[in-house]
Amino acid sequence: MKSSQISEALTALFSIGQPAFVWGPPGIGKSQVVQQTAQALNLKLIDIRAILLDPVDLRGLPRINADGLSQWCAPAFLPKQGKGILFLDELNAAPPLVQAACYQLVLDRRLGEYELPAGWSVTAAGNREKDRAVSHRMPSALANRFIHIDFEVDADQWTTWGAKAKIAPQVLAFIKFRPELLHDFDPKTDTKAFPSPRSWEFVSKLMSSPPEPDILKSLVAGAVGPGAGAEFCGFLDLWGQLPSVDKILADPMGINIPKDPAVRYALCEMMGSALTPENADDILSWANRLPAEFSVLLMREAVRKDASVINTQAFAGWAKANAQVLV
Repeated sequence: MKSSQISEALTALFSIGQPAFVWGPPGIGKSQVVQQTAQALNLKLIDIRAILLDPVDLRGLPRINADGLSQWCAPAFLPKQGKGILFLDELNAAPPLVQAACYQLVLDRRLGEYELPAGWSVTAAGNREKDRAVSHRMPSALANRFIHIDFEVDADQWTTWGAKAKIAPQVLAFIKFRPELLHDFDPKTDTKAFPSPRSWEFVSKLMSSPPEPDILKSLVAGAVGPGAGAEFCGFLDLWGQLPSVDKILADPMGINIPKDPAVRYALCEMMGSALTPENADDILSWANRLPAEFSVLLMREAVRKDASVINTQAFAGWAKANAQVLV
């Protein structure tokens, strides 16, 4: 499933209290999808890193009660009331005894004398065994207690999310130009750094206050790997040669239209982000000089950022001129 589908699926499973397990390779945003879904539903999220626990951490410690009998004291991090999601992240990376301690909690919603409140759901996530991440084979008895969801990376959905999350426009433009580099992980190699949604977020943060070029190239390579890093830095060189938004607005019909597809992608990202109802006439006059596929790319970015542009006369004229492409 893609991220939006996972969010819908989790919403449905939360409503019936059905435990779910989200599977996927490292760095694709499994934890974020669960967190964002909880936030959208206005549910409290308790994030428990199972890999950091010992079995006794879940069961708690015994004490002698007033009747002289031993009684288990549940750990403070387990919820006592209200509604929310108990998120067991990296569950299959936890030692087998910790996974075994989760059996009763996941299916029976109990741990000894502790009972999970009615308004709470259990969700887990983890890396696949074939990804060579830290993991232990999940016992079949525990696996059978979940509905399993496989996470599929989708560049379109990630860039849509990235525009709202203020990912650097250079990163968004590059991923639109080279979507296959959003996630490129080969578990058979010994590469320490590789492109992933998580590592591109690291690159985006670097772009907010970039160091001098040689240092930036090394840091980008350290985040997404040498191959993807070299391509991105080459793309940045093109980005630095782009005309400014002001220059295009000052002469939308006269400024040169570059032929390099990478430069066009970068320009469409830049101008789509800059388009507003106030400057729509000038930018769309320039956009109509682009090949249709790039003009549509620009407008998709603009509408994603500010949907009110579709109410302008300039948009109506642009849509009419590009009707065949939009069908």
